[in-house]
Amino acid sequence: MNDKPRSSLWGRAAEMAAMTPPERNRYVDFLRALSILAVVVGHWLVAAPYMKDGAVEGGHLLGIIPWTQWLTWGFQVMPIFFLVGGFSHGMSWAAAQRKGQHYSDWFGGRVQRLINPVLPLFLIWTLFAAFGTWAGIDREIVAMAAQLALIPVWFLSVYLIISALVPWTWALWQRFGWASFWGFVAGAVTIDVLTLKYHVPYINFANFLFVWLGIHQLGYAWQQGRIRNPWLWAVFGAIALEMLVYFGPYPVAMIGVPGSDLSNSMPPTIALLALGIAQSGFAIAFEPAGRRMLERLWLWTATVLMNGMIMTVYLWHLTAFVFVMVAAWLLGGIGLHLAPGSGEWWLTRPVWFALYILMLLPLIAIFARFEQVRGMPERATPVPHWRLITGLLLTCAGLAFTAAISIASPMGVTGVRLWVVALPFVGTALIGFGPVRDLSKRVSGV
Repeated sequence: MNDKPRSSLWGRAAEMAAMTPPERNRYVDFLRALSILAVVVGHWLVAAPYMKDGAVEGGHLLGIIPWTQWLTWGFQVMPIFFLVGGFSHGMSWAAAQRKGQHYSDWFGGRVQRLINPVLPLFLIWTLFAAFGTWAGIDREIVAMAAQLALIPVWFLSVYLIISALVPWTWALWQRFGWASFWGFVAGAVTIDVLTLKYHVPYINFANFLFVWLGIHQLGYAWQQGRIRNPWLWAVFGAIALEMLVYFGPYPVAMIGVPGSDLSNSMPPTIALLALGIAQSGFAIAFEPAGRRMLERLWLWTATVLMNGMIMTVYLWHLTAFVFVMVAAWLLGGIGLHLAPGSGEWWLTRPVWFALYILMLLPLIAIFARFEQVRGMPERATPVPHWRLITGLLLTCAGLAFTAAISIASPMGVTGVRLWVVALPFVGTALIGFGPVRDLSKRVSGV
């Protein structure tokens, strides 16, 4: 009887929680888990499809009810991911340097942990795009479903680049300290001025680096105890954000809204940077209370459990949403005839959320194993830099194109943009681990 609890997900998480070394900062893991849950709830809430003239329309809550755009100040939590990333990367890279670990092994391990869970998602939606087209489903519907389900992968392309730059950003922090943070802030401000005042095309994409690297530097500062008055940072960021929205051209919403001329997230603007500074300040200010709270074993066990499936939840939550929507459509649009934002629509949200969770649970049970990677073995001959750089660019390009244009093609025989699907596989192979081999082992249970 005692073996059964240990074989359950909660039982295994409880065992890991009990073995946690006392020096581990549990609050960092808690922030990571809490942020994922905020992303999931936010996505499930803003996507508001409804039936119109017998067809499903892809409604967006922020465009339908403008006041809900203020909610993105809490639900847009990507800055917290980069803050936590900076904290973890600083510790990890410093440890790798002490051990004499080569950069290619260190970075390859991070790529493996991030990309392995993506592979089955790519496979499932590639098969859906191919066989859905073959079965006669309208290609526009196939493309829309695939693109919606695969939207989360865009974040990984940016995070991989930020991770790849850790040795350089860490060196900047070690040498220049706070000047390295303010340098990235100055870069983000310059990019926004060139974009919004002088209308320089495409240069705004540079803020994917300047904004997120700035927040990442705050993670280094936090890890080294250099943020001594986090409330000051929280207030400073909040005031800066209020002024940018009130006096400047920046919209209230911290994510893109259909019909808006300017998005604060794609690419990020200094308004999102200000939000990130505010969120970082609040998060660090609550650290002492959070660490005391996480001394409760049940809460720390829940945190460990969530972190063990965090990529699976993030990558598959919109697939669960799509499956529920397809089922509702096949049942004659049941539940989809309510006007988004109406009183009845809000009252039915708990029911829909329960359905999304019920659909997500089996996906977690099936695909969470892909997060359990053993890490990259150290190699006698490091991977050449040209392979690392080329592999990184190909992988990130594949993830970005997947989110931007979908793997499903409106033309062609297969109905799939095979070149988009192939890019991450080729890229990760160049970096130094075999995704196809790893995938086959996971599927076969080896």
